[in-house]
Amino acid sequence: MSGHIPVLLAEVLQHLAPAPGETHLDGTFGGGGYAAAILTTGATLWAIDRDPDAIARGAPLAAMHPGKLHLLQGGFADMESLLAAQDVTQLDGVVLDLGISSFQIDDPQRGFSFRFDGPLDMRMARSGPSAADLVAELSEIELADTLYRYGDERASRRIAGAIVRARNLAPIVTTLQLAEIIRSVMPKDKKGIDPATRSFQALRIRVNDELGQIERALAAAAKLLAPGGRLVVVSFHSLEDRIVKQFMIEAAGRTPAPSRHNPAGLLAREPSHFRMLTPRAVGPSDRETATNPRARSAKLRALQKLAEAA
Repeated sequence: MSGHIPVLLAEVLQHLAPAPGETHLDGTFGGGGYAAAILTTGATLWAIDRDPDAIARGAPLAAMHPGKLHLLQGGFADMESLLAAQDVTQLDGVVLDLGISSFQIDDPQRGFSFRFDGPLDMRMARSGPSAADLVAELSEIELADTLYRYGDERASRRIAGAIVRARNLAPIVTTLQLAEIIRSVMPKDKKGIDPATRSFQALRIRVNDELGQIERALAAAAKLLAPGGRLVVVSFHSLEDRIVKQFMIEAAGRTPAPSRHNPAGLLAREPSHFRMLTPRAVGPSDRETATNPRARSAKLRALQKLAEAA
């Protein structure tokens, strides 16, 4: 699994707490970093990834742990149906690393990064519309909305206008083409952040329906957990973390009670079947960010299903 450094590995293992005889799910196999560590505890692991390349990379690890590591290609939002097809209906733990894989970023042919020139693709599953398709087909208003909503890009209208003008002259089919178009209408960032960063993030999120996938995966994981089971999620930007945080707060019954002037406040509140294991998000240590800069923005949150939950 060279080239991949699992983020917050010690913290993931601490909160997931896998043990011999248990069954866990790694919903984002990626480079197999979490999977390799979980397997050393003696637990059985099911691992899902949308990327067929990731599943292929996992074959040697599965061979090292016969009968213990089971690889499934698909989206983690579909974990219920993927596992049901294997007669698995309950899990002792689920871990989700919402970050993009280092293998995907570092492969120019995948089109995730503007550090290299490659096809403007960004599809994790290698199927469906690509980023080039979106750039070619979305209206100027739809492009601006996408960049603002998923990339928090304040100059979304300016960038969308530049993209439309450029595509009217020639198709935009490579990462460097798009990056140069964005840079041509943006000032240099005082912090040294490339002006194309937020736009590339926004397109990647939309291409892969990442936020919708997260919402569905969290709900599915909560259903699959056995009493005492744990859900551990590592996110990398505010849109992801906001969804995870809100889901866990609501699952643990931590939402504020309605006002006494609100009739809903007279109704008995449903008992919570979960508890938060992380009162606040856990971040990487200075030592980890020094050795792995990609861990800098990582946030871990964890939830446990109560033993008395049905």
